Amino acid sequence: MDTKTIISNTRPKCEKALDFFTKELAKMRTGHATPALVEDVPVEVSGQKLPLKHVASISCPEARQILVQPWDHSHLEPIEKALLKASIGASPITDKTSVRMHLPQLTQEFRKSLLKVLGEKQESCKQIIRREREEAWGTMQDLARKGEMGEDEKFRGKEGLQKMVDEMTKRIDELTTRKEKEIIET
Repeated sequence: MDTKTIISNTRPKCEKALDFFTKELAKMRTGHATPALVEDVPVEVSGQKLPLKHVASISCPEARQILVQPWDHSHLEPIEKALLKASIGASPITDKTSVRMHLPQLTQEFRKSLLKVLGEKQESCKQIIRREREEAWGTMQDLARKGEMGEDEKFRGKEGLQKMVDEMTKRIDELTTRKEKEIIET
Protein backbone atom coordinates (compact mmCIF):
# COMPACT_ATOMS: atom_id res chain seq x y z
CA MET A 1 0.00 0.00 0.00
CA ASP A 2 1.41 3.39 -0.95
CA THR A 3 0.66 6.92 0.27
CA LYS A 4 -1.59 7.74 -2.70
CA THR A 5 -3.79 4.75 -1.89
CA ILE A 6 -3.97 5.71 1.78
CA ILE A 7 -4.89 9.30 0.92
CA SER A 8 -7.45 8.20 -1.68
CA ASN A 9 -9.01 5.89 0.95
CA THR A 10 -9.12 8.74 3.49
CA ARG A 11 -10.63 11.37 1.16
CA PRO A 12 -14.13 9.76 0.87
CA LYS A 13 -14.38 9.59 4.68
CA CYS A 14 -13.56 13.29 4.91
CA GLU A 15 -15.99 14.09 2.08
CA LYS A 16 -18.69 12.19 3.96
CA ALA A 17 -18.08 14.33 7.07
CA LEU A 18 -18.23 17.46 4.91
CA ASP A 19 -21.50 16.33 3.29
CA PHE A 20 -23.02 15.68 6.71
CA PHE A 21 -21.90 19.14 7.86
CA THR A 22 -23.49 20.71 4.77
CA LYS A 23 -26.79 18.94 5.47
CA GLU A 24 -26.68 20.02 9.10
CA LEU A 25 -26.18 23.63 8.01
CA ALA A 26 -29.21 23.40 5.73
CA LYS A 27 -31.32 22.33 8.71
CA MET A 28 -30.25 25.34 10.79
CA ARG A 29 -32.91 28.00 10.90
CA THR A 30 -32.09 31.44 9.61
CA GLY A 31 -34.52 34.21 8.73
CA HIS A 32 -35.33 32.47 5.43
CA ALA A 33 -37.60 29.46 5.18
CA THR A 34 -36.21 26.35 3.57
CA PRO A 35 -37.74 22.86 3.16
CA ALA A 36 -34.66 21.40 4.88
CA LEU A 37 -35.93 22.79 8.18
CA VAL A 38 -38.81 20.31 8.27
CA GLU A 39 -38.19 17.60 5.66
CA ASP A 40 -36.75 15.09 8.14
CA VAL A 41 -39.30 15.69 10.91
CA PRO A 42 -40.69 12.24 11.85
CA VAL A 43 -44.44 11.90 11.23
CA GLU A 44 -46.43 8.97 12.61
CA VAL A 45 -48.58 7.67 9.75
CA SER A 46 -50.32 4.28 9.73
CA GLY A 47 -48.33 3.15 12.76
CA GLN A 48 -44.97 4.02 11.17
CA LYS A 49 -42.67 6.98 11.66
CA LEU A 50 -41.75 8.44 8.29
CA PRO A 51 -39.84 11.61 7.40
CA LEU A 52 -42.17 14.43 6.41
CA LYS A 53 -40.69 14.50 2.90
CA HIS A 54 -42.08 10.97 2.36
CA VAL A 55 -45.69 11.92 3.10
CA ALA A 56 -45.99 15.47 1.78
CA SER A 57 -44.80 18.08 -0.65
CA ILE A 58 -42.78 20.85 1.06
CA SER A 59 -42.32 24.30 -0.47
CA CYS A 60 -41.56 27.89 0.49
CA PRO A 61 -43.98 30.24 -1.30
CA GLU A 62 -42.63 33.26 0.60
CA ALA A 63 -39.29 34.11 2.20
CA ARG A 64 -40.45 33.23 5.74
CA GLN A 65 -43.20 30.68 5.06
CA ILE A 66 -43.15 26.90 4.73
CA LEU A 67 -46.07 25.17 3.03
CA VAL A 68 -46.64 21.45 3.60
CA GLN A 69 -49.16 19.73 1.34
CA PRO A 70 -49.76 16.07 2.26
CA TRP A 71 -50.45 13.64 -0.55
CA ASP A 72 -53.17 12.07 1.58
CA HIS A 73 -55.35 14.62 3.39
CA SER A 74 -55.90 12.21 6.28
CA HIS A 75 -52.26 12.90 7.23
CA LEU A 76 -52.91 16.57 8.02
CA GLU A 77 -53.40 16.02 11.75
CA PRO A 78 -50.31 13.80 12.29
CA ILE A 79 -48.21 16.30 10.28
CA GLU A 80 -49.44 19.19 12.41
CA LYS A 81 -48.62 17.26 15.61
CA ALA A 82 -45.16 16.36 14.33
CA LEU A 83 -44.40 19.98 13.38
CA LEU A 84 -45.52 21.18 16.82
CA LYS A 85 -43.27 18.59 18.45
CA ALA A 86 -40.30 19.58 16.24
CA SER A 87 -39.90 22.94 18.02
CA ILE A 88 -38.88 24.89 14.94
CA GLY A 89 -39.99 28.16 16.48
CA ALA A 90 -43.17 28.55 14.45
CA SER A 91 -46.67 27.24 15.02
CA PRO A 92 -48.29 25.27 12.21
CA ILE A 93 -51.59 26.59 10.82
CA THR A 94 -53.78 23.92 9.24
CA ASP A 95 -56.41 24.53 6.58
CA LYS A 96 -58.37 22.02 4.47
CA THR A 97 -55.50 20.83 2.28
CA SER A 98 -52.23 22.04 3.78
CA VAL A 99 -50.20 23.14 6.78
CA ARG A 100 -48.47 26.54 6.77
CA MET A 101 -45.74 27.78 9.06
CA HIS A 102 -44.77 31.44 9.26
CA LEU A 103 -41.28 31.85 10.64
CA PRO A 104 -40.91 34.87 12.93
CA GLN A 105 -37.95 37.25 12.78
CA LEU A 106 -34.90 35.98 14.65
CA THR A 107 -34.18 37.70 17.95
CA GLN A 108 -30.65 38.83 18.72
CA GLU A 109 -30.45 36.26 21.52
CA PHE A 110 -31.53 33.43 19.18
CA ARG A 111 -28.97 34.57 16.58
CA LYS A 112 -26.21 34.34 19.21
CA SER A 113 -27.28 30.83 20.18
CA LEU A 114 -27.40 29.82 16.48
CA LEU A 115 -23.87 31.14 15.97
CA LYS A 116 -22.71 29.14 18.99
CA VAL A 117 -24.31 25.95 17.62
CA LEU A 118 -22.78 26.68 14.21
CA GLY A 119 -19.33 26.95 15.80
CA GLU A 120 -19.83 23.63 17.60
CA LYS A 121 -20.88 21.87 14.39
CA GLN A 122 -17.90 23.39 12.55
CA GLU A 123 -15.45 22.19 15.20
CA SER A 124 -17.03 18.73 15.28
CA CYS A 125 -16.57 18.36 11.52
CA LYS A 126 -12.96 19.53 11.74
CA GLN A 127 -12.29 17.01 14.52
CA ILE A 128 -13.59 14.17 12.35
CA ILE A 129 -11.29 15.22 9.52
CA ARG A 130 -8.30 15.52 11.89
CA ARG A 131 -9.10 12.05 13.28
CA GLU A 132 -9.09 10.61 9.75
CA ARG A 133 -5.75 12.33 9.06
CA GLU A 134 -4.25 10.84 12.24
CA GLU A 135 -5.53 7.38 11.33
CA ALA A 136 -4.00 7.62 7.84
CA TRP A 137 -0.74 8.97 9.27
CA GLY A 138 -0.64 6.06 11.72
CA THR A 139 -1.04 3.63 8.83
CA MET A 140 1.84 5.29 6.99
CA GLN A 141 4.07 5.11 10.08
CA ASP A 142 3.25 1.42 10.57
CA LEU A 143 4.17 0.67 6.96
CA ALA A 144 7.43 2.60 7.35
CA ARG A 145 8.30 0.67 10.55
CA LYS A 146 7.67 -2.62 8.75
CA GLY A 147 9.95 -1.51 5.92
CA GLU A 148 7.13 -1.50 3.37
CA MET A 149 7.48 2.25 2.82
CA GLY A 150 10.52 4.53 2.75
CA GLU A 151 10.90 7.55 5.03
CA ASP A 152 10.81 9.97 2.08
CA GLU A 153 7.57 8.48 0.80
CA LYS A 154 6.10 8.59 4.32
CA PHE A 155 6.81 12.30 4.66
CA ARG A 156 5.54 13.02 1.13
CA GLY A 157 2.38 11.20 2.19
CA LYS A 158 2.18 13.34 5.31
CA GLU A 159 2.40 16.47 3.15
CA GLY A 160 -0.33 15.10 0.85
CA LEU A 161 -2.54 14.34 3.84
CA GLN A 162 -2.03 17.83 5.24
CA LYS A 163 -2.84 19.37 1.86
CA MET A 164 -6.11 17.41 1.76
CA VAL A 165 -6.97 18.42 5.35
CA ASP A 166 -6.22 22.07 4.57
CA GLU A 167 -8.52 21.89 1.53
CA MET A 168 -11.34 20.35 3.60
CA THR A 169 -10.85 22.89 6.41
CA LYS A 170 -11.01 25.74 3.91
CA ARG A 171 -14.31 24.38 2.53
CA ILE A 172 -15.73 24.02 6.06
CA ASP A 173 -14.71 27.60 6.88
CA GLU A 174 -16.29 28.91 3.66
CA LEU A 175 -19.58 27.13 4.42
CA THR A 176 -19.51 28.42 7.99
CA THR A 177 -18.83 32.00 6.91
CA ARG A 178 -21.71 31.86 4.42
CA LYS A 179 -24.08 30.53 7.10
CA GLU A 180 -22.90 33.14 9.61
CA LYS A 181 -23.78 35.88 7.12
CA GLU A 182 -27.23 34.33 6.62
CA ILE A 183 -27.84 34.28 10.36
CA ILE A 184 -26.58 37.82 10.99
CA GLU A 185 -28.16 39.52 7.95
CA THR A 186 -31.68 38.08 8.17
